[in-house]
Amino acid sequence: MAIVFDRRTFLTGAGAAFLSGLSAQRAEALAGAEDLFVTAFMDDAKTYGFAIVNDRGALIHRETMPGRAHGFTWSYAAGLAVGFARRPGTFAIAFDPLGNKQPVLFHTPEGRHFYGHGVFSADGRLLYAAENDFEAGIGKIGIYDVRDAFRRIGEFDTFGVGPHEVILMPDGRTLAIANGGIRTHPDFGRAKLNLPEMKSTIVLLDSETGALLSTVLLPADHQRMSLRHMVPASDGSLWIGGQFQGDALSEISPVMRLDREGEITSVALADEARSLLADYVGAVAVSRDGRFAGVSSPKGGGYVVFDVATTQAVALTTLPRTSGIAATASGMIASSEHGRIGLTDYPLHWDNHIAAIG
Repeated sequence: MAIVFDRRTFLTGAGAAFLSGLSAQRAEALAGAEDLFVTAFMDDAKTYGFAIVNDRGALIHRETMPGRAHGFTWSYAAGLAVGFARRPGTFAIAFDPLGNKQPVLFHTPEGRHFYGHGVFSADGRLLYAAENDFEAGIGKIGIYDVRDAFRRIGEFDTFGVGPHEVILMPDGRTLAIANGGIRTHPDFGRAKLNLPEMKSTIVLLDSETGALLSTVLLPADHQRMSLRHMVPASDGSLWIGGQFQGDALSEISPVMRLDREGEITSVALADEARSLLADYVGAVAVSRDGRFAGVSSPKGGGYVVFDVATTQAVALTTLPRTSGIAATASGMIASSEHGRIGLTDYPLHWDNHIAAIG
């Protein structure tokens, strides 16, 4: 869930030093921000990096990265954000948005690569990262010690193939993992190696022990649905975005809902919403009050916002090559691979996810 940015505390504390190093335009964008977000980009020279923007998309700060990043996670307790390489990358970078701590670059061990997502423990002491044991073709959650320069100290099984996003549930202990079900190997780039027998699942793990708490299977007619991204809503449900690898003429929805009783169902889509998503959800978000869920699609070129209680679409927005989506104090902020983020356009290509920092 997004964290409200207290600009008064920021400007009178450590943020004052950060503010003094900004241009007048960027300092003004920071001073007027309700929220701050981090997202990855590529520029026209194919240089990769990440940017910090406000709730309107105004650029506050940018840094280069050694390669293309995918998702970010933030810990208030640790005061750090981490950006993960896009699959099949092996690097991640931890950084303090205020610049008070030196960035830490760390990597997966041999035989593993990141899937672009991870999450901190509730106390900010551990980082859990979705990884691929690519020779065995099974998913792992790498465990990293935040206080020891992100040294890898262990791993859990994901009890599936191709884990993508891993999130910490509202209880502060349970990890939810979307096993996308698709086997890949770095020798074959991003090729999908097992579509005929792929099996996507949602798995719940105990973050302290790695014990399997539950496995949620998809209905048989969803065998080609690869579950990727998740967000918890106010009613205790989990909203999930999938990417369908089957018949493009099917009417299977790429938006799924897992209720508190463990039952997973498709969220029905009217024709306009179905066209806007095009069987492919790239990112998900939930409003600050948890009452609305947003899903974006680069393939369909837009995003749809649903009422969590009724599962009805309440807003549809066209944005060609939509990338990330995140909640703001007043609604949603979205980005595009063509350069728009929020209300602002840049000569940058924004990557798939936007994460709130505070």
